[in-house]
Amino acid sequence: MTSVGLRPSIEESRRGSRSAQAPLLVCLLGSFRVLKHGRPIELPRGGKVEALLTQVALRADDGVSRDEILDQLWPLSEIPFATRSLHTLVYTVRRSLGDALGGASPIVKLSGRYWLNRADGVAVDTVCFDAAIDAGDRHARQGRASAALDEYEAAMHLYTGDLAVGTHVSHVLERERLRARYLSLWARRADQFYAVEDFAAALDSALALLANDPCREDAHRMVMRCYVRLGERAQALRHFGICQAILAAEFDAPPEPETAALFERIRLEPAAV
Repeated sequence: MTSVGLRPSIEESRRGSRSAQAPLLVCLLGSFRVLKHGRPIELPRGGKVEALLTQVALRADDGVSRDEILDQLWPLSEIPFATRSLHTLVYTVRRSLGDALGGASPIVKLSGRYWLNRADGVAVDTVCFDAAIDAGDRHARQGRASAALDEYEAAMHLYTGDLAVGTHVSHVLERERLRARYLSLWARRADQFYAVEDFAAALDSALALLANDPCREDAHRMVMRCYVRLGERAQALRHFGICQAILAAEFDAPPEPETAALFERIRLEPAAV
């Protein structure tokens, strides 16, 4: 599945692009790419360089053992031959990409495991994505809506599509975790726009979330509140009917009490919304 519609604007993309200014950014979202100082570089598609970078990027926080790499890249080879091939491959990566790190190797071996050299400037888009959301959440908890929005836009810029690599069950679970977090990011974005009274932007974010996850009642409630604040009370009431129909068709279930209560407030006392 690709990413949600309503991509960030040009100005939003500029704010989000700061993560791409790492000397080397390994991208796993949408498609495999490597950015050197923010610019994509050409690598052989589907080759062993891509496979090695993908494997260590997916395990950026805990590294990968030699045996795991050998099993994936040279499953039928004798250990001595495969080990020499791995050493050659790590050297090839350093020769191809190390200039971005002042000659340092993008992949290092520590405590018997292979790691991306994050200390010298290698970054991974999935790690940056999580970090940006976490930073935005911290700002939001402290009431700094504008700063939270900046971080959320940075995260959205990084999410160019679902995790595009890996077939192991752990990769499938990670793909779903990242996608769920991305969808919730639209809800966070809507909340912060609502907090700064940009109701049109909050509405756009909530509708974008519903386009990909139509059963999200928090997004339906945000849409209803935004319509009221934009002076479209009748549309807010109609949207409750849309929410009812979707939930009935999908789950044979009524809206949550909180959604029904919001409908009643809009119907009887919209000024209180």
